Amino acid sequence: MKRLISIIVLVFAVTGIARADDKADVSAVLSELHDAASKADWPRYFALYTDDAIFLGTDATERWDKPTFQAYAGASNGWTYRMTERNIDLTPDGDHAWFDELLVNEKYGTSRGTGVVIRTPSGWKIAQYHLVFPIPNDLAEGITQQIQTFEARQKSGQN
Repeated sequence: MKRLISIIVLVFAVTGIARADDKADVSAVLSELHDAASKADWPRYFALYTDDAIFLGTDATERWDKPTFQAYAGASNGWTYRMTERNIDLTPDGDHAWFDELLVNEKYGTSRGTGVVIRTPSGWKIAQYHLVFPIPNDLAEGITQQIQTFEARQKSGQN
């Protein structure tokens, strides 16, 4: 009986260590993503995404597949978002992770990145990344009214 308990404890300990290593590996991918973006190192940046990845930008119209996002990024000099907080969770099988991270950008201030990362034969890859600007609740009504007014003008052909 002692042997069985020892084996069970060992299995859980090894699993816990593997999960911690996986979280560290996912975090390293996300940190590399931000570093590559800040240097406009697009080959390195896009190598971190799956081929069928989706990027959701801050604008409601920005739901880009990888080639569309590559075209957008290639015309830029990069962007710098510094991570201030990151949370990573894994599925029970350990092959998928989801994350949320708070970021700071000199121009935009606080933003949040969320997404899904999957384990591939070549390591962890980003399958989806979503960048948003969190709105403080006390400001939400005024800001969302501005957005609604803007969208109504766009629909009517006014800019």
